[in-house]
Amino acid sequence: MGSVAAVLNSRSSGILLPVFSLPSNYGIGELGPAALRWLDFLHSCGQKIWQILPLNPAGFANSPYQSSSSMAGNSLLIGLEGLLEDGLLEKSDFDGFPPGGGNRVDYDRITKPRNILLRRAAGRFLADGGTRDYEIFCAQEKPWLDDHALFCALSQRFATADWISWPSEFRDRRESALISAEKDLVEEIATERVLQYFFQRQWSALRRRASQLSISIVGDMPIFLSHSSVDLWKNRELFHLDGNGNPMAVAGVPPDYFSATGQRWGNPLYRWDKHRETSYAWWICRMARAISQFDALRVDHFRAFADYWEIPASEPTAVHGRWVDGPGEDFFRALEDKLGPLPIIAEDLGILSEKAIALRDRLALPGLRIFLFALDDYHGGSPFLPENFIENCVAYTGTHDNATAFESLFGPGEESSKRLALLKKILPPKYSGAHPIDGAIAWLASSRARWVIFPMQDLLHLGSEARMNKPATVVGNWSWRLDNGQMESLDRQFLLSIAKR
Repeated sequence: MGSVAAVLNSRSSGILLPVFSLPSNYGIGELGPAALRWLDFLHSCGQKIWQILPLNPAGFANSPYQSSSSMAGNSLLIGLEGLLEDGLLEKSDFDGFPPGGGNRVDYDRITKPRNILLRRAAGRFLADGGTRDYEIFCAQEKPWLDDHALFCALSQRFATADWISWPSEFRDRRESALISAEKDLVEEIATERVLQYFFQRQWSALRRRASQLSISIVGDMPIFLSHSSVDLWKNRELFHLDGNGNPMAVAGVPPDYFSATGQRWGNPLYRWDKHRETSYAWWICRMARAISQFDALRVDHFRAFADYWEIPASEPTAVHGRWVDGPGEDFFRALEDKLGPLPIIAEDLGILSEKAIALRDRLALPGLRIFLFALDDYHGGSPFLPENFIENCVAYTGTHDNATAFESLFGPGEESSKRLALLKKILPPKYSGAHPIDGAIAWLASSRARWVIFPMQDLLHLGSEARMNKPATVVGNWSWRLDNGQMESLDRQFLLSIAKR
């Protein structure tokens, strides 16, 4: 099994920042010129890695981990500025468009006006006859694009992506119903194809620029999908669903120190026996597209490939579940046989079984080291202390699911004070003269870890107002944004010193 070193083959530092968090004038971070300017900024700071969150369409509560498609891009991230430069939008089209500043994405306010402009641009593109490049895109991506476009069109017709609530002939994909829908929804289907083309074109331009600047982009693959997704609608036999398409077993994690009832995520689980019978064909297609889009890929909840918590769908919490064996090494070998070495980072946080640890190590996959975890459970042998990092790992101050470093150290309450005191005690003297967060960042950069990646919020010393996600909550997540002033306020010399270390 190839390691990420095949792609990122030298010690490198970088920044974690989702696309939707980029500065822009249109309410949400987007692809196009704004993202290209971000790459130039990274380059000016000596950073070689840009890590993002999933690019697929966001689902319930705007979560990128509850996607309606494993293959499509999130059209809300298409750069309006780029469409304006391409002549597909005019300045007058933006009359009445809501102001786009601030440090939060207001999804309720921006989604409708952005969709209006996106569909207007798509209509003009089609009215002009499209392009040869667009025709090639549609032909190459046909195996997933046609079903995705039809699913989106039907979701609009029935005002919901919850396909089990659709009329039975559409829920069950009867051929006559689908043929009829393709005739009735020609415009809607064509529009979605064009939007995916816009997304792919802008993303490809971004990848080219990143390559020119020697910046590697690390993507993120959620292991599970939303029930309201085209993947489940099309491939019911590959998931634990009953005859009507309802989930029979769902994903989550059992009760632990943090939650007496565990976490019931609700995503339908895979029928791994059925995937094995098809030689993992669906996964091979999914992985092939993902690794074509990124230089390396963080795979979420890696443990589930070894063993996972299965919860009966009728259970309201995660208490009454059971551990079930995952597909294991056979799965990864099958993917490698078709796709070659997989540039994968294993998200191995939480309580890992011996089976999961052994699987990660047999595959020689780098895992994660989260420094803030060392302050909550401090002991000399903690794997989250920089002095104990191994080379084959990716180190972070924190993740998108954690409180920011500033909130952890300077927030209200006794626990924050304890963490700060501990950090000051254990920080090596050569880093103790700096701000404690900067000292920790420098310490990580000097560790054995091959890659160190820092959430932008930690570099800016931002607190709870900038937290990206609070697990087990659904309000206010996935919405923090960076503004241009904050980006320019970063100490570039400090970031250059991190890159040098």
